[in-house]
Amino acid sequence: MSKILIRGAKVLGGEPQDVLIDGDTIAAVGTGLAAEGAEVVEADGKVLLPGLVDLHTHLREPGREDSETVLTGTRAAAAGGFTAVFAMANTFPVADTAGVVEQVYRLGRQHGYCDVQPIGAVTVGLEGAKLAELGAMHESAAGVTVFSDDGKCVHDAVIMRRALEYVKAFGGVVAQHAQEPRLTEGAQMNEGVVSAELGLGGWPAVAEESIIARDVLLAEHVGSRVHICHLSTAGSVEIVRWAKSRGIDVTAEVTPHHLLLTDELVRTYNPVFKVNPPLRTEKDVMALREALADGTIDIVATDHAPHPHEDKDCEWAAAAMGMVGLETALSVVQQTMVETGLLDWAGVADRMSARPALIGGATGHGRPVSEGEPANLTLVDTAYRGDVDPAGFASRSRNTPYEGRELPGRVTHTWLRGKATLVDGKLA
Repeated sequence: MSKILIRGAKVLGGEPQDVLIDGDTIAAVGTGLAAEGAEVVEADGKVLLPGLVDLHTHLREPGREDSETVLTGTRAAAAGGFTAVFAMANTFPVADTAGVVEQVYRLGRQHGYCDVQPIGAVTVGLEGAKLAELGAMHESAAGVTVFSDDGKCVHDAVIMRRALEYVKAFGGVVAQHAQEPRLTEGAQMNEGVVSAELGLGGWPAVAEESIIARDVLLAEHVGSRVHICHLSTAGSVEIVRWAKSRGIDVTAEVTPHHLLLTDELVRTYNPVFKVNPPLRTEKDVMALREALADGTIDIVATDHAPHPHEDKDCEWAAAAMGMVGLETALSVVQQTMVETGLLDWAGVADRMSARPALIGGATGHGRPVSEGEPANLTLVDTAYRGDVDPAGFASRSRNTPYEGRELPGRVTHTWLRGKATLVDGKLA
């Protein structure tokens, strides 16, 4: 079993310490550690975090391998400091059976850059009409506990209620893409001043907020868990805050791009800024940051949505919605939350590792950086500053909204159960 000595790392941003990895476990944390024959990594004051966990990733395989594969997506995850990702169900075929989720799970195990936990579809074919094989997917080798029709909303209240009732039996959770379909027909961007000036169809905040309000009440009625995907408006924050005050079992996520970017960028007509839910206003962005800081929003999730060049290099109306995010997520959180004083690095570890692991049941991830814990770790050079260059991405797709933008921080090392997946910024 190999030994690795990480020397002089700021564990969760604290005072420099040494961390000894022995095999797949953290053997010791302290100062002045030594280990004969150990590979030494000089951290030089870099921040050491538990491996990041993404509850919302699109790996596209099976069916859209031109956008991403489990291999390229997990390589991108490792480059971004992630040791576990949850793969959304909107593949081709849809991950609505035990067979498909087991295929994705086994591909993740085979490639080994991070753990891949498939998310099962709520309804057959994401069509919203009939419940998928929730129990069979849970009982499969993949052990699915999170279910979502992400990309589409479970808009039928009866179907949503039945799903919440079903997953309650085994402690599962339904992750809702909150988008009332009738209110967003033909929507191209956030409904507001900018959409009016540009003449683009608007995606109103109420289309998100009305579904969240309905679903937290359904979760309360059933006594089940509901998770809100990519929450994006100030009004949604207030609904989730109210629901939590009532003791409703609701959790919520925010994406890095909704913490930084606004609908003003749509004035460029660059389809790289086209995403669902859309970029909102500066007021929304500030509300999301505050909610992540105070815990109303539980986690950061990337909604990594890769698309091939031809699906984005076209006119705005024809372009696909979505952005890649695994390789830039931590940098955006550093800029928007750490450097603004809203979160410290321990808070980042909580929102990007511990809580997503807890919500999704990712055993062995999101654990403390302490003796006896699994050696799932990421080392971050927080002093680094550099412009984003998608040509260097590990992802198969390049549809990042940050190209040419300076962002802080760079992941230099990632370890999955003691095995290096990223070394000095290069994939192992």
